[in-house]
Amino acid sequence: MRDIPVGLIGYGIAGAVFHAPLIRACPQLRLAAIATSRKEQVEALGGVRAVPTAAELLSDPEIRLVVVASPSDTHFELACAALAAGKHVVVDKPFTLAAAEADELIGRAARSGCALSVFQSRRWDGDYLTVKRLIAEGALGTVYYYEARYDRFRPQIRARWRELPGPGSGILYDLGPHLIDQALQLFGMPRAISADAFAQRPGGQSIDYFHLALDYGPMRAILHGSVLVAGAGPHFSIHGDGGSFLKYGMDPQEEALKAGKRPGDAQWGVDDPSLHGELTSAGGARRRVETELGRLESFYREMADHIARGAPAPVDPRDARDNIAVIEAAMRSAEEGRVVRLAGPASR
Repeated sequence: MRDIPVGLIGYGIAGAVFHAPLIRACPQLRLAAIATSRKEQVEALGGVRAVPTAAELLSDPEIRLVVVASPSDTHFELACAALAAGKHVVVDKPFTLAAAEADELIGRAARSGCALSVFQSRRWDGDYLTVKRLIAEGALGTVYYYEARYDRFRPQIRARWRELPGPGSGILYDLGPHLIDQALQLFGMPRAISADAFAQRPGGQSIDYFHLALDYGPMRAILHGSVLVAGAGPHFSIHGDGGSFLKYGMDPQEEALKAGKRPGDAQWGVDDPSLHGELTSAGGARRRVETELGRLESFYREMADHIARGAPAPVDPRDARDNIAVIEAAMRSAEEGRVVRLAGPASR
């Protein structure tokens, strides 16, 4: 039963490719309205109203859950307004641009009694779920080196907000939250960070390269992103005293959504067998590891259960707050050319 009406703010790539299809795939949710200027695209969905402004959507008493999928520098303001209107809220990553803003939103949600979560969608990637399982099972022994890369090949600068100068632009705020969230879920908050982040392409006006080294004592987690990689290396490289695991290729769910496929379709979330990772034991034996099934649709199912029955939120907003704290520390490290110590995680 679709008993939770949802309002979506923004119908760009995030709203149209990810949020709208996944909301509509959840039996407990009903996408009722979208705040956007793209009225004809919304009307083509059927059964969904297009409204011209976020304010009009927030004033609609029918809407119970608001999803903020607008440009990053508007997340804090719109989430505050949605909570003030008594709505449950999902914010696309990055949660906010500053940890202090995230703390403010978490406090407002607690005072209002409204649910608050953040769309850290890569927690439900099949390759990450595979890595998480292997580490939990001890297949790699004690992990001493973890590397995750999010590389693309886009040598030409495009005229869109993510590539223009301004708060929240660039790939550190766009792709960084995915890699940081996965690392923090696996290993917790690091002791310190050393970072390199800058605009590498000629004429670039926002960060299009980053390399983060997270200090976990004897272990290092390397998180890397670039838009100038035509031949990508392993997406995950993990090494421990019990073995190594290498995994090439990206999770297929994003491309499936872009192609118009939806959860429940044949082969949804199934990785290409040729891209299954390779596990090498300490003794040198090698074997392929079938990639876990990706299940991106789980986010909204868990969010609906959180609202309706008080089940745990799909993403604790305090986790997303810690991601932003790491990004802020990375920016200081890159700007000042030094190692930056990190405080502990947000209080639980």
